[in-house]
Amino acid sequence: MRIIIEGASPEFERKLLLLLAEHHHELTVAAGTEWDTERAMLYLSSLPGNALRFAMLVVEADGNKAAEELREEFKGQLRGPTIALSRAMPRGVRMGWWPEGAEAPIQPRYDPEHPSWQKAIAYTMTRENVSVFRAALEQLIDGTARPPAEAFGGRPVPRADHEHQNSTRPNEQETS
Repeated sequence: MRIIIEGASPEFERKLLLLLAEHHHELTVAAGTEWDTERAMLYLSSLPGNALRFAMLVVEADGNKAAEELREEFKGQLRGPTIALSRAMPRGVRMGWWPEGAEAPIQPRYDPEHPSWQKAIAYTMTRENVSVFRAALEQLIDGTARPPAEAFGGRPVPRADHEHQNSTRPNEQETS
């Protein structure tokens, strides 16, 4: 028997996966690893600013951005953004945002004429992922959609512009 379920709520998905886990010895379960707008928003929302800008540049270039142009944009240093992009993948698996085996949406491309260690010549994204990530970026930028709060453990994610509240405890007296 083959069953495909699309559009399930995260709660339904969690319960279904728990049920499937109970019967793992009888079943072969494969979760979809393709990117959708919700997964893309979670991925993008979890990135620090420089990595988010990196992703935006790749999407704006229709999924094929020359590494030299990116190096110019980031003052010669791509290590910070690319490390953040790669760390987002295992974090998403740990958080249950996408299944193990999901392919990173942005991939380095190397010169095939020189297979030894080298710098990337471009950063790429599949055509399908470009449209998904473009839609996610538009929704995140214009504020029409936000990732589900439960994706971040049910707490708001602090941003750099967040103003700190007065942390004086009710029983503490202010001294003058």
